[in-house]
Amino acid sequence: MFTSGICLRKCLCLWVFITILNVIPVWANGNLHIVDKPIIWTENREQLIRDYAQTHYGLSQVTIVPQAVVVHWTAGSTWESAYWTFYNEARSDGTLNVASHFLVDRDGTIIRLTEETALNRHAIGYNWCAIGIENVGGVNGREDLTEEQLLANIELIRYLHSKYPTIRYVFGHYQQDKARESGLYIENVSGYHSYKIDPGASFMEGLRMAMEQEGLVFYPE
Repeated sequence: MFTSGICLRKCLCLWVFITILNVIPVWANGNLHIVDKPIIWTENREQLIRDYAQTHYGLSQVTIVPQAVVVHWTAGSTWESAYWTFYNEARSDGTLNVASHFLVDRDGTIIRLTEETALNRHAIGYNWCAIGIENVGGVNGREDLTEEQLLANIELIRYLHSKYPTIRYVFGHYQQDKARESGLYIENVSGYHSYKIDPGASFMEGLRMAMEQEGLVFYPE
């Protein structure tokens, strides 16, 4: 597990783990396994997406051209709790519900919740251009994502970067302010912002170490 107080031994183990990943293209030859379990998708959700995009970005869109990947944790202990949180179309206030494109369970299972180019509500200012990956964990703010999840995220991001060459940036939800350097941030609603800590600095450092030579921009600590 990755914790904020990671010791030297864990750092060395992580270095060896990442070195192996850099040698072996883990998603090559179509070996990436994705489980499709779509959340409800109707004309009503699409209209809610249009309304959200118009309000927050001044854009009329239901789909995106992916330019970034935002990595999250669910702050929950099961994939089912996250799935049912995302499932419904609208929040209690009638606006578009939150959702990400992918959900990664503790054992590294990758679940696809929507089309990869759908506009989903997961990161303020970036939903118009970003794919979201949720990782099960982070209960009470604990940095406890697993090595299996790290491997799965690396596989998934490599797959997405290969499929969508327009993707240039990868950042954690907590790095949303730093990521404004990308020029991608758009938010038309004054004061609409939230403080985030997910998915933790150690997890993002693991991703950066594995992938920084692959033409992607990260935001190191």
